[in-house]
Amino acid sequence: MMRYTFLLFLIASFGLHAQTDDETAAKQAVVQFFDGFHKKDSVLMQEVVHKDLILQTTFTNKKGEAVLKNQDATGFIKAVVSRADSPIWKEKILSYSVQVDGTMANVWTPYEFWLNGKFLHCGVNSFQLFKDNGTWKIIYLIDTRRKEGCQEK
Repeated sequence: MMRYTFLLFLIASFGLHAQTDDETAAKQAVVQFFDGFHKKDSVLMQEVVHKDLILQTTFTNKKGEAVLKNQDATGFIKAVVSRADSPIWKEKILSYSVQVDGTMANVWTPYEFWLNGKFLHCGVNSFQLFKDNGTWKIIYLIDTRRKEGCQEK
């Protein structure tokens, strides 16, 4: 009986370890995306995004209406890497919450966005990732943007 219990524990441990590895790898893809974002490095960003990346943002406008905007992924990466050195963009990620199921992952990242050291807005990024031949690729990114209810100090 002791052998079976030990064997069951071993099998369960391997299953948990694989999930932890996938969570770490999915999170690392998002970390690399932001590393490329801050360094204005399209190669770093494109290594972790799928060729069919979808980008959206949602916010409430001045009239109090909910707005959903689509953004061209190619245009976004070009804008990031070709921006001037000033003003300095800084997206400060406050935490990471990662969920994985097989070849799909979600990485939820509350953030603050700073422009030249001045707080601009906060929100949440929601990344959907696909495990493409063993490599996590960002397939969808939607973010929220607001100026109120933020944690900035």
